[in-house]
Amino acid sequence: MRKKIFNMIWVMGVLALAGFCLSACDNELDIQTAYPFKLETMPIPGRITKGQTVEIRCMLVRQGRFADTRYSIRYFQYDGAGVLRMDDGTVFKPNDRYALKREVFRLYYTSATTDAQKLTVTVESSDGQAQELELSFNNDTKKDESGGQGTSSKEDERHFGGRR
Repeated sequence: MRKKIFNMIWVMGVLALAGFCLSACDNELDIQTAYPFKLETMPIPGRITKGQTVEIRCMLVRQGRFADTRYSIRYFQYDGAGVLRMDDGTVFKPNDRYALKREVFRLYYTSATTDAQKLTVTVESSDGQAQELELSFNNDTKKDESGGQGTSSKEDERHFGGRR
């Protein structure tokens, strides 16, 4: 009799444990679909003249991969005037979104003024994350002593992590 009670308690314990474990499960798979990303650039000049084109080498650095994640790019120029285009020839219109199909790409900015120029390039993912790149160019009316096109400012170093 004692053995029968012990077996019954043991069976009830096993059933309770199984019920507890199985109740924690659901039919939904937990798949992470949103991964953070950064937009990195190579150093760019801080000075530009009217008609000059500056190359901006960009790379998306993704923390993880989800096959259905899509990226788009847009820009807004809030000071000065110029044209921004992609390495495939696409000329951007301010605040229009364009599909970004590659993780490594180049942008080309051509100045259309002798004034200082500031613009923001925004890369957005389909899950709502965004990275902004602030670009600032000063007018380069004279060459520096080395014959180059000027140097970048401290503000540019702050925007691009001080990488030169």
